[in-house]
Amino acid sequence: MAEQRLLPGDIHWYDLPEDEAEAETEAEEDVPQERPRRRLLGGRVRRAVTNSTAILLLLAAWEALPRLGVVDPVFVPPLSENVVAWYDLLVSGQLPEHLEASLARSLAGFALAIVLAIPLGLLIGWYKPVADFLTPLLELFRNTSAVALLPVFTLILGIGETTKVAFVLYACSWPILLSTVSGVKTVEPLLIKSARSMGLGPVRLFQKVILPAAVPTIFTGVRLAGAYSILVLLFAEMVGAKAGLGYLILDTQSSFRIPDMYAGIITISVLGVLFNLLLVAVERRFSTWRTT
Repeated sequence: MAEQRLLPGDIHWYDLPEDEAEAETEAEEDVPQERPRRRLLGGRVRRAVTNSTAILLLLAAWEALPRLGVVDPVFVPPLSENVVAWYDLLVSGQLPEHLEASLARSLAGFALAIVLAIPLGLLIGWYKPVADFLTPLLELFRNTSAVALLPVFTLILGIGETTKVAFVLYACSWPILLSTVSGVKTVEPLLIKSARSMGLGPVRLFQKVILPAAVPTIFTGVRLAGAYSILVLLFAEMVGAKAGLGYLILDTQSSFRIPDMYAGIITISVLGVLFNLLLVAVERRFSTWRTT
């Protein structure tokens, strides 16, 4: 075989000193890898701009319409005035106090709902006799508004903290319970048959197939319950409470401190968004565990 002749200007990586050869090889590898990174970064920036456009337009309209006289600035103050009121409540310590009270009640009821509703939903979805026994009762209460039952909770438990936590527990239990039952019942039958054909017993089948397959549906109910835990708490805090975001909104509305009222509403909205983002992150973590 004829040897390949090199021209005087031809230099290959194996002709270079070791340091220079490694530097040239790394440079060649970085060039094609840099382009996907730039595309990924550009895609994230575009998505962030697209997702935030509607919110920015809403905030701009909130600031502009009252100043232009399109809406009455007495009842709908400009956004900047509400932000100033929010900051004053924060500095004075009133907002942290009300926020802490609401978070304690909301998280307590939400956590109890998860602990009680998920096992019950798994039991109903997996064992048909239990489902046949409890389904009529579930259908009765699932169509009864939690807000309509607030006077019943108040009459039975009083107007203390127990009532508010129990009310949140009741409201949050339904989306978690129903989603858990649905998640178990809608598992692909082929997966169950394949697992049984491999010799998995009932316990291992439930652990390795049913529960992992139901996780996404269960988390759908958990996220809905997270939103309910904040929304229904506002109703409970408007009855016999002395602290909490619901009490703050009702008190500022009755005393005609409109910017402070909107400050409380903004706090609830931001709290709901942050809570939902936290649950989405937890869901992704469990989904990663499910696929590994």
